[in-house]
Amino acid sequence: MIRATYITHPLIFVRPAGTSRGMLEEKPCFFIKLRSSQGETGIGEVSFIPGLSVEKQEDLEIQVHHICKLISRGEMDPVQHLPALPGVQFALETAILDLETGGEQLLFPSEFTEGKAGIPTNGLIWMGTKPFMISQIREKIKLGFRVLKMKVGSLDFSEELALVKWVRSEFGTADLEIRLDANGAWSPGEARNKLERLSDYWIHSIEQPIAAGQLEAMEQLCADSPIPVALDEELIGISESDKRNELLEQVRPAYIILKPGLLGGLSVAAEWIRLAEKHRAGWWLTSALESNVGLNAIAQWTWQQGISRPQGLGTGALYTNNILSPLEMSGQQLWYRPGDKWELNSIGL
Repeated sequence: MIRATYITHPLIFVRPAGTSRGMLEEKPCFFIKLRSSQGETGIGEVSFIPGLSVEKQEDLEIQVHHICKLISRGEMDPVQHLPALPGVQFALETAILDLETGGEQLLFPSEFTEGKAGIPTNGLIWMGTKPFMISQIREKIKLGFRVLKMKVGSLDFSEELALVKWVRSEFGTADLEIRLDANGAWSPGEARNKLERLSDYWIHSIEQPIAAGQLEAMEQLCADSPIPVALDEELIGISESDKRNELLEQVRPAYIILKPGLLGGLSVAAEWIRLAEKHRAGWWLTSALESNVGLNAIAQWTWQQGISRPQGLGTGALYTNNILSPLEMSGQQLWYRPGDKWELNSIGL
């Protein structure tokens, strides 16, 4: 019999993180711990971003508490499908994997977990004032990043355009790939013109230029955009396989961005990859601002997918109170240092 408990551990940003949905200073965080009757344990992180996740913040801890009680009473199988709670499903899936592999957060042994190879990542540039964004860009380039993901949609567009123009004037296409992420900030009516103007600067892709749920407008944008369009928020909350297939068949994006924590777990991300390849869409994986526990599970699984392009996994240094782990960013790559230890006991895990 498996027993389940949970703890809360709000994650505090080193500096407020700006997106088109506002500034984030703190991120809610829950860990679920499973314990078998033989004493083996496994830990998983509930992935959650306010305003983006399917779950509602005011209900989440009550739901996590209830699920842990049901599992402990033997009234719920921890592998049960939870379409209304994808972040909790991610926690349970990864906790079970951890329990089954020895409880050492070593879910998918590989060259990555042996410290022999790193995962290339994009450098994330947060929204803010133009000088602040320029300082971030210079810092990332100095560290060796050759792919930058820039958030757009919060500043005046003329300022954002000037910033992209400056970046491209400083770094040519041979030196730097630029990915943009609008987080759905633009209306369908204004998106096409903005993409036309941005296309002068050799942009790799634009993530979610308009808000999710406007499928006809997104379909048209994907067909006409001078910049390849990637779907992100559009994928969240689609819990049925046929609906996932219908989305890609209708919209035909150039890329899809996969956040396993918000989609329902690694197995759901695997299905999205299969469908993307069926519809000839590119893909890459990204964390959803998880702590090192969630990031570790996603990174280890990502390595197993035979990746060929930089991923969005360089988020481990965002927090003042992240859990110490073998994960380390070095240059533009995420590494697993097997000689370093997890410090899960520091927060009661």
